[in-house]
Amino acid sequence: MCLPKDKGLDDDAESPKTQCIMALSEVYWDHQIPLPKLAPVQAKITVALVALLCFINSYDGEFVFDDSEAIVNNKDLKPATPLNNIWSNDFWGSNLSSNSSHKSYRPLTVLTFRLNYLLAGGLHPVGFHVLNIILHAVISALMIDIFAILIGGLAYDEKGRILNHAPKASLLAALFFAAHPVHTESVAGIVGRADLLCALFFQLSFLTYCKAFQGGSDRDERFSVQWIAVSLLLCAAAMLCKEQGITVLGVNAAFDVLLICNVNVYELSQRLLLRKKAVDVSELLRTGLLTRLALLALGGTSMLYARWRIMGTGPPAFTEVDNPASFAENIFLRIVNYNYYYSLNAWLLLCPWWLCFDWSMGCVPLIKSATDWRMVWLLLLWCVLIGLISQALCSQDSQRRRTLTLGLVLLVVPFLPACNIFFRVGFVIAERVLYLSSAGYCLLLAYSLGHCCCRWNKHRRLLCVSVLALLCVYVARCALRSHQWRSEQSLFTNALSVCPLNAKVHYNVGKNLADRGNSSAAIKYYREAVRLHPTYVHAMNNLGNILKERNELVEAEQLLSKAVSIQRDFAAAWMNLGIVQNSLQKFEEAEQSYWNAIRFRKKYPDCYYNLGRLYADQNRHLDALNAWRNATVLKPDHSLAWNNMVILLDNTGNLGQAELIGREALKLLPNDHTIMFSLANVLGKLQKYKESEGFFLHALRINPNAASCHGNLAVLYHRWGKLELAKKHYELSLKLDPEAPGTRDNYNMLRRKLDQLKRHTP
Repeated sequence: MCLPKDKGLDDDAESPKTQCIMALSEVYWDHQIPLPKLAPVQAKITVALVALLCFINSYDGEFVFDDSEAIVNNKDLKPATPLNNIWSNDFWGSNLSSNSSHKSYRPLTVLTFRLNYLLAGGLHPVGFHVLNIILHAVISALMIDIFAILIGGLAYDEKGRILNHAPKASLLAALFFAAHPVHTESVAGIVGRADLLCALFFQLSFLTYCKAFQGGSDRDERFSVQWIAVSLLLCAAAMLCKEQGITVLGVNAAFDVLLICNVNVYELSQRLLLRKKAVDVSELLRTGLLTRLALLALGGTSMLYARWRIMGTGPPAFTEVDNPASFAENIFLRIVNYNYYYSLNAWLLLCPWWLCFDWSMGCVPLIKSATDWRMVWLLLLWCVLIGLISQALCSQDSQRRRTLTLGLVLLVVPFLPACNIFFRVGFVIAERVLYLSSAGYCLLLAYSLGHCCCRWNKHRRLLCVSVLALLCVYVARCALRSHQWRSEQSLFTNALSVCPLNAKVHYNVGKNLADRGNSSAAIKYYREAVRLHPTYVHAMNNLGNILKERNELVEAEQLLSKAVSIQRDFAAAWMNLGIVQNSLQKFEEAEQSYWNAIRFRKKYPDCYYNLGRLYADQNRHLDALNAWRNATVLKPDHSLAWNNMVILLDNTGNLGQAELIGREALKLLPNDHTIMFSLANVLGKLQKYKESEGFFLHALRINPNAASCHGNLAVLYHRWGKLELAKKHYELSLKLDPEAPGTRDNYNMLRRKLDQLKRHTP
């Protein structure tokens, strides 16, 4: 490989030939940056500590927002689930072949969640959060090497370590990356593990690709195919953590073209477009560039093909709610709104103050006319980009060209999967997708500050204070934002001030309040969510449920009926509508609603349970037993269904069958005190007093404050003739529940009997 020419700034500007290099001359603006020059290890430790400082206060946070689906409710994390399932299911635990799957195939990320679960012995969020914070610190430290190569060129010492020709610039860029507040969602939100692991393998793939050129000289144009193969494998690993990982191939290709082979893109484009002079293909072949690009293209194509085959049924189907711009009525409005989204993403990088966990459902109203004032942001974005691109392509300063071009590549290429160009995405704005792109922004920001230091050397002290102030603001904002991510209550409530028009924000605030038992306050937010988004069926369903519990059945029925009319396959709403109709004694309509729910969700044990209750209310005992049996087949640990079968058989005099069902249930649920209680009642009626007593006592060991259990055990002792024990448990039952039906009468009857026995005792 060719060694660098240690000349002026334009050593490659005049030559039309491609030239392989490994390192540039010293970066002339690096020493102007107001930071101390640290040893490599010291620099990495400093950056890692800043990263830890920013997000350490999220270590003891709860599972919030998407963590519920990806972790808490994901069966693939449980040791009882076969490990092979993570390779056939999506990120959320659904089978990839299902039409409802989001097709997010991230098995390596799910594997780390499973390891967290095993090490912690369950769903304890601290271990999950700590690993996220550590990953961000490691990634931030590695960014020093990435920035050092992109700014100062690729060079190794005799021990094979990367030489940093821009120690201050790379340190500053890495500090900005470590402390950028837009990373909070990826670090403080556990599902952000996908972005962190993807970024880590992205870095390793890039650094491994750089290894392919280690040991070259100006007379040796060879490169290592083995290291390129390893780089491709690490790219595949990044892609198995998150789909965005494949974009490292684009960064590797740009790095090879611009820095390894020192191609002047502007001159090359002039040759191709104006045909001034033929491109020297032999020179490209001699340097091995075309071979390497072919290997990258082949690897990338293979990964995309494999990914497409794994998805099974094609891309996921998103709705207008998820990404309204992609459903705009004409191509012009789509392009305008997509570009508006890009400008908002750029603003989040530039000024990460207004951050929100979700930007959908009215948070970003669509631009519907060319006269909308927000068109200014699009124009401003493209003016800045065109200015940067022109400097990156046309500047006479070769270092500026390389730094700006590679910075733009690192900014834009990782963002491409989220830009709606290649396929429709399921979000409007997502802060997590900016995790990798922010590295490009931080590189450009560090370059801009270094350039300002060169231009305004007289104001060096002011610039130093400004850099320090910016870092302090970043750290403070990270600490505040990561604190907000510690609980759903603070996360959702804070979002109200950022996106007051977002129906999903109001929905989540309401859901959080309802989960904490404050249903009255939840109603207000659910109503606002429905007002902002009149077809928000999930808000209607939850609001209908609360109204059902408050016995406001007529309005609940209206809301749930509207929800299923909007979304016919909304199985949960059909079931809830059936429950309300059953309470209103509309039995035929309720039965039809239950069957609709089962039609749209074949395996729906809770619906079979509620259907059984409907049949029991109508004295259709056999149908009720069949429904509850279906519930237990679909969900063997469905305690309520088992218990209801035992109770129904007990009440209808089928004591032998009730005993069999109860024993079968306890084999599956050996510590279920409600089933023990019901079985004990049956055994008592069968005069199996000793066995009945054992189940009552076992149930009381599990739930010692169950008044009904004490009362029925007292009845057993009363029948059995153990009157003192009966008296003891009657008194315990009345102490726990003085209004327990029948217990007071039985107790008085026992006392009279005891008094009679005393009188007849000599």
